[in-house]
Amino acid sequence: MDIGAIVEIARQTTYAMTPLVLAAIGEIVTEKAGVVNIGLEGIMLLSAFIAVYVAEVTGNPWLGLAAGTVLGAFIGVIHSMISNYLKGDQIISGLGVNLLALGLVPFGIEAVWHVRGYHTVPPEAKVPALPLLRISPVFLLTVLIAVATHYMLNNTGYGRKIRAVGENPEAADVVGVNVELVQTVATVYGAALAGLAGAFLSIDWLSSITKELSAGRGFIALALVNFANWNPLLALAGGALFGITWTAAEWLKIIPEIKAVVPISLLNTLPYIATLVVVAGFIGVSRPPAHIGRPYKRE
Repeated sequence: MDIGAIVEIARQTTYAMTPLVLAAIGEIVTEKAGVVNIGLEGIMLLSAFIAVYVAEVTGNPWLGLAAGTVLGAFIGVIHSMISNYLKGDQIISGLGVNLLALGLVPFGIEAVWHVRGYHTVPPEAKVPALPLLRISPVFLLTVLIAVATHYMLNNTGYGRKIRAVGENPEAADVVGVNVELVQTVATVYGAALAGLAGAFLSIDWLSSITKELSAGRGFIALALVNFANWNPLLALAGGALFGITWTAAEWLKIIPEIKAVVPISLLNTLPYIATLVVVAGFIGVSRPPAHIGRPYKRE
């Protein structure tokens, strides 16, 4: 394999890993505060849709990325209100977001662009790649977010509050920490990153919006949280694993000898299988926050 092929594989890997890493980092912060958001899949799909719409209307892809991020944050506010203040079931709330996206996005595609299931993003609405490197600026932003989030969780006072709320909200409450507020900020942050991930999918990497654009990436991101042991830097490694296997599967599809014996639909499952096999090896080894998934109720 020549150097050009290696560079191209690395470039494609950065695109494939970016949405997973963004969503996983956000969910790590959310779960560190004791809240679970399984609605990442729905957030990514809804944000992908609004990003395309805004980018096309304004002719500015950066506004599209911003719109997707803001929509994700807004959904995070709703999920937080249900989970942290109304003390509702966090799983049902996240499931509701996923179901909403499954119905609303196909309807929106047909209502806005008058096509069923698929719309291609025009060039002017697509985020431009960095010159020379030919990678997305969102990938570099993702690496910065991973480093900054890791530092925030482990080296700042607010990070200690997040971890305290996720481990022992009763003790945090006693010393004056506003448990619900900390959980809300963490939830909104996580949902905002999932929104950015969805916007990246539609107006950057894949340049389209479809009713199945997220393709299970929200659920893979949830699995990567466990793989990373709630460490944002390790989430980069998990995302790279998925990215490399996704790129390998795409390259295998163009080899005639392999196409003749292996169905393309089976090749499409390779990155998911590889990721889940590796993640399964960490189940029971990694340790989640002690109070995760349970609304805090004062006695």
